[in-house]
Amino acid sequence: MAMHRRRFLAGTALGLGAAPWLGAQAFADIPAAEAGKAAAVEAGGTALPARLLTGGETTIPRVHLQQFAASLRGRVLVASDADYDSARRLWNGEFDLRPALIARCTGIADVMRSVDFAREHGLLTAVRAGGHSTAGKSSCNGGIMIDVSPMQGVRVDPVARRAYVQAGTLLGQLDHECAAFGLVTTAGTVSHTGAAGLTLGGGFGRVGRRFGLACDNLLAADVITAAGKRLRAEESADAELLWGLRGGSGNFGIVTQLEYALHPMDPVILGGRIAWPFAQARDVMRLVAEMHAAAPDELNIEPILVSPPGAPPMIMVEVCWSADRALGEQRIARLRGFGKPLFDQVRPMRYVDLQAANDVVNPHGVRHYGKAGFLPELSDSTIDAILEVFASTPPGHVNFIFQSSGGAIARVPVTATAFPNRASPWWLMLGANWRDAADSERKLGIARAAWKRVESLTQGFYVNSIDDRADAEFRGNFGPNYDRLVALKKRYDPGNQFRLNANIKPG
Repeated sequence: MAMHRRRFLAGTALGLGAAPWLGAQAFADIPAAEAGKAAAVEAGGTALPARLLTGGETTIPRVHLQQFAASLRGRVLVASDADYDSARRLWNGEFDLRPALIARCTGIADVMRSVDFAREHGLLTAVRAGGHSTAGKSSCNGGIMIDVSPMQGVRVDPVARRAYVQAGTLLGQLDHECAAFGLVTTAGTVSHTGAAGLTLGGGFGRVGRRFGLACDNLLAADVITAAGKRLRAEESADAELLWGLRGGSGNFGIVTQLEYALHPMDPVILGGRIAWPFAQARDVMRLVAEMHAAAPDELNIEPILVSPPGAPPMIMVEVCWSADRALGEQRIARLRGFGKPLFDQVRPMRYVDLQAANDVVNPHGVRHYGKAGFLPELSDSTIDAILEVFASTPPGHVNFIFQSSGGAIARVPVTATAFPNRASPWWLMLGANWRDAADSERKLGIARAAWKRVESLTQGFYVNSIDDRADAEFRGNFGPNYDRLVALKKRYDPGNQFRLNANIKPG
């Protein structure tokens, strides 16, 4: 799952709310067939205020907007358009960002033209696929949002065991198509996450210990660079770029298609959750740590400390056993027989159903906050420290999620891909969510205080849960891969057009 942050800020896009731009009537100098897309500038308007990459302000001449809108097969939206508000909204409702314009791309040609337009005008540029960036990096205030979410589609080749996935495709769509052929690839833990963003940042998932990260299964990608050129990155051509796409985030261009390796797997797995009262959490965590250390690749077990609304705090452990189910029952027997569970929902179930199990608790529009880091160990002292923080935090304010690593993930050399954090057996995330904007200051304060108390237990960070970090932290996190990433950035995006991500600066 994609799934961490500085103080969330929301703002207005340089007065856009007061100046309608694109409406329903046709421009006289645009063919009638293009009128519905390009629409009209309000009488008397001459230019659209926008924000530059440098942080300054600019205006986009009316004629440039007309030409840009007419050149796309998709639509260009601005604040006065009926679809603008729905198009700008992100998964994390804490970010109320207002781009000057949104380019809704329907194909590679639209993406190329949008990148050219952004570069020519020096515009702050955000790229949206699934819109799941917890830190709100899928959009911006005052710049251009290049929206590839209309580009959705999956083609599975069951003979070659390959999946060809368009940039706006969601993980649930990928899982669904693969399952029809008894195939799978690692694809997160929330099915409405975008496949592209998850993969470029690494890509954990319930079968990652068995088949590697999503980025480990990325065989090729079509990329639109900052120069507006289309490249195909694969082992036989632009292999260095493919290396950087495997964990280097969206630094090097906009990926428009991804090609994944697929693996045979029974679409029915042994999965679900077991819960115990919080009083048993220490013993459950120690058992999980012991089991994880000796677990075969086919077993994924992940503890969650949670305080559900209206219920006492508890510890849940999610299980995913992806091989022979009779053997799986033996492997998890100690866990199922331990203590006095509140419930045990583990059963044979469709893998795609388990993949969607977190969707309901991660809905679009709810306000989210998260901080995360990798745990080099899950020792008794580490367990005790995290449990103490959870127990002393006001109920209902934070959850702790332990993402399982190791297995096939750890067997890939750290320099084989850009993704650096392979040695840690766990990734820890503190998560909080709420609905009312009036609660933000209080909720954020409590969550930040809790994270501060456990942060020293972690090291490094996961770029899919990134907030604004200092350059020194990036260097430390990427370790031996950092200089290589900088060289790639200088080659493919020397002007840092693509900076709203886990940004590697070109120098």
